[in-house]
Amino acid sequence: MIINPKEIYTKSNLLSFLRLLLVIPFWFLLDNFNIPKARYFAFALCIFAALTDILDGYLARKFNEVTELGKIVDPLADKFVVAVIIVKLYLIGIIPGYYFFMVVGRDVLIFIGGIFITKRIKRVLPSNMLGKITVINISIVILLFILRVDTTTIIFKMIYGLSIVLIFISLIGYTIRAKEFIKQKEHESI
Repeated sequence: MIINPKEIYTKSNLLSFLRLLLVIPFWFLLDNFNIPKARYFAFALCIFAALTDILDGYLARKFNEVTELGKIVDPLADKFVVAVIIVKLYLIGIIPGYYFFMVVGRDVLIFIGGIFITKRIKRVLPSNMLGKITVINISIVILLFILRVDTTTIIFKMIYGLSIVLIFISLIGYTIRAKEFIKQKEHESI
């Protein structure tokens, strides 16, 4: 896969790069997790990151700037921001270890699988709706942890449980989708 230098400086890619840079303030804000103001700033930054994610996809389609680089950087930025926040929340003892390993393990498996598939079929697979729904759900759980909501409520437990179910379902979905693309590529070769 060759990336055209003109593809780097699109509006949507610049927003994705900005989202990657947000990990720095997230890390330092969460160092002060016990200070409510720091948590509220982290929450606001999460909302800003989510808005840039929505906006970069919209701009890419509106200005016909969907690029191979964008297909890599956008989901990478999402995964990296979530990973940094979840690592920090785990290190400061806010989230349980099993949840940390499930979220990070899912992202690592999808990332490694994505590299394998890209090399095999010579193109980047775009994100799918199931993956986006899973990331949104995990992000909501993270936001609830950042806001220090009562984790014993039925609403929190339902959202939390749904995120765990979606982690597994999305992994299965990515695996099935990868097999379909490999099979399709093999048929094209025949």
